[in-house]
Amino acid sequence: MEEFGVFAVFGEDAPPQRLLSGKGPSLVSVAVPPTVQQVVLFSSGPWRDRICVNAEILDAQRTPITIGKLTPYNRCLSWEQWEEETWTKTVTLNVTLEGGQMVKDSWSEPALILAVKEHTPQDAAAALARRAVDSKKKRKRVSDTDVNMAVTEEEENLCPNASLDQTTPVRKVRGHGKGEQKLFSAREDANKSKRANSTGDVQGIVGRTPTQSGARSKGGLVKTPTNTASPGNPSGRWGQTLCPIDSQTAILIGGQGARMQFCKDPMWKLCTEDMSWVAAETLAQGPTPESRIGHSSVYDPDSKRIFVFGGSKNKKWFNDVHILDTQSWKWTMVEAQGKVPPLAYHSCSMFRGELFVLGGVFPRPNPVPDGCSDSLYIFDPELSIWYQPIVIGDTPSPRSGHSACVMPWGKIYIFGGWDTPVCYNDMFVLDLGLMEFSALQTSGKAPSPRCWHGSAVLSNTKFLIYGGYNANNALADTFVFDTDTNVWTEVTLPQLSVARAGHSIVAMEMDPASGGKTLLVFGGGDNEGTFYADVTTVTVVELLALL
Repeated sequence: MEEFGVFAVFGEDAPPQRLLSGKGPSLVSVAVPPTVQQVVLFSSGPWRDRICVNAEILDAQRTPITIGKLTPYNRCLSWEQWEEETWTKTVTLNVTLEGGQMVKDSWSEPALILAVKEHTPQDAAAALARRAVDSKKKRKRVSDTDVNMAVTEEEENLCPNASLDQTTPVRKVRGHGKGEQKLFSAREDANKSKRANSTGDVQGIVGRTPTQSGARSKGGLVKTPTNTASPGNPSGRWGQTLCPIDSQTAILIGGQGARMQFCKDPMWKLCTEDMSWVAAETLAQGPTPESRIGHSSVYDPDSKRIFVFGGSKNKKWFNDVHILDTQSWKWTMVEAQGKVPPLAYHSCSMFRGELFVLGGVFPRPNPVPDGCSDSLYIFDPELSIWYQPIVIGDTPSPRSGHSACVMPWGKIYIFGGWDTPVCYNDMFVLDLGLMEFSALQTSGKAPSPRCWHGSAVLSNTKFLIYGGYNANNALADTFVFDTDTNVWTEVTLPQLSVARAGHSIVAMEMDPASGGKTLLVFGGGDNEGTFYADVTTVTVVELLALL
């Protein structure tokens, strides 16, 4: 039987190279030849008890530029230089095998391969060898404090369309102060915002359950967060989606956590009976979606399928549609007709079997910064086609990071969002019968302007807004909107008192016999370096009793 192996192809005309085998080291570092503009990584042979192959492309400072993963059901990855503006001539590829019969002590230091001789000039190889020796010496004496001295800021962790800076290559910021890692940069004035948010020591522990006051550690240094949580729980993250598929199960997809790295554990299944997590990436067959944030995930109870659309990763934008059949647990990627632009931080709502995608950020060529959309696109899964409907009325201004709540009688309520330098707290309604937008006049104490907040439908006439980001800070307040009276009401609950943005909220009938819903809040960040992996629950009955 064919032996298991992991191979790489460097460039269009190069032959495959074996990097890993079933009997060799479990960690290999490969110098990418300076002339190479494309790298393909693939596996061959039986996986048996092997779990996955983690792959990273790193820059000269060993900071990850992009991350991917091979699994028994996703056996090929590819990267292209034009997709990553931070790809320089001194990048390396790290490949790590998890599971299987791994060689003892293979984790102590990676085996270093200087790539293909015919593609690697001698001076580049020598320089890489010197860097490898230096890095080995440094790793032996690095401390928790030293790890914080170089942090890469990725575009998604700032306002995605904030300024002209975001079309320039990602820069590395070395900070020696006691500032904390920011999820987003404050941009009160567009003329004052043409800079990236500086990053210093990272504080807060990834994956911890926050205190109800949301207080962070002060004073002494805190251990650097990583993207690795306990084996039975997802790592702390923001920008993910949490999608209920029945009364006792929700699926977590994607996200980004500490040090601006995309989560290496991008898919989990939450069992609400005992609030336990099960790593789900290798449970499903077929090509899994590439790691991303700012995407949308919607469940169709009729077909029992999850639809994943859009999102972004570093400076790569997606307009693909992936479907997970929750009965066969198989992924498929749709080859759709029609046109839809790559979008992230949009809203996606399902009504009568169709997906309604509104707003979001889309990439524009340099020197124009990425812009927000005000367009509405509809995806018909039965025909696998995208189309733009004819809409009338008062259309919302371009925005991203807004929320959209679908009410049972066929209206979508759009609240808030961001379009540099403005955060919104206005409300629009889309009547899906008339395809008509209208601006809604509300009363009561409305939420302050915000984006990346969480929202959930509580009943036939009410929905909730919790948390978010106001261009300066993460927020911790909660509001309920009554669609019968158009009145906002602020509510206060200890469970919903932690400042967070980029989190997920879902309403689930965890006990169908009682007919009552329960809100589940997962993840997000506090914009001060902490990324949450806790699950907070609130019964809807308890919340509505406060109105």
